[in-house]
Amino acid sequence: MSDKPSIHEYPGDQVDVSWDGRLCIHVGECGRAEGPLFTGGRNPWCDPNVAGSAAEVAEVCERCPTGALTYVRKDGELERAPGRNQVVISNDGPLYFTGDLQIAGAPEDMSGVRFRAALCRCGRSANKPFCDNSHRAASDGVEPFHDAGAVGAAGQASIDEGGPLEIKRVPNGPLLVNGSFTIVTGAGRVAWRGTRHALCRCGASTNKPFCDGSHKAAGFTAE
Repeated sequence: MSDKPSIHEYPGDQVDVSWDGRLCIHVGECGRAEGPLFTGGRNPWCDPNVAGSAAEVAEVCERCPTGALTYVRKDGELERAPGRNQVVISNDGPLYFTGDLQIAGAPEDMSGVRFRAALCRCGRSANKPFCDNSHRAASDGVEPFHDAGAVGAAGQASIDEGGPLEIKRVPNGPLLVNGSFTIVTGAGRVAWRGTRHALCRCGASTNKPFCDGSHKAAGFTAE
């Protein structure tokens, strides 16, 4: 096990920023953001004091889809859950959750996944339930994970938006999601609305993103 700290702190006069390496899958929303808040090759990589207002720093941090970036504003303003709980089925990648998230078993110091999280759906992550980019890997004859994020079912015509969204792991099985939420396809289409469903996390379902029981035949094992 590495002795390197997982969480790195970047203090500022108006706002402090934290980066959690356990959650980062290098989507790049931070590095590609306009402005000097995050600058590759600079030490420190993140400097809240050169990035404008606390609100501007917070806005960039909230772009991070995995929860790896968090902040503490010294004016007392806090990150809040968006009005709609949402799951984006990314193209060949994870399930991107946003909302009032309650992820069962998440470590207490992973504060970023309170509102934003990338959860594994290929079945290969070594950091389950979180994505670690294992879907991109090819080894021992195993091809990278492929699924464009299409969704066939429509769910309910309408739902009451918001509220807590509970995410539990079935041992050796799917993610059980309870609460109002919307599913968005990899192409950006709002596809499904509902209040309860089992989402595949083994990568084998023929009805992705929903579980169809394929984890049993696939011999999927995970807490």
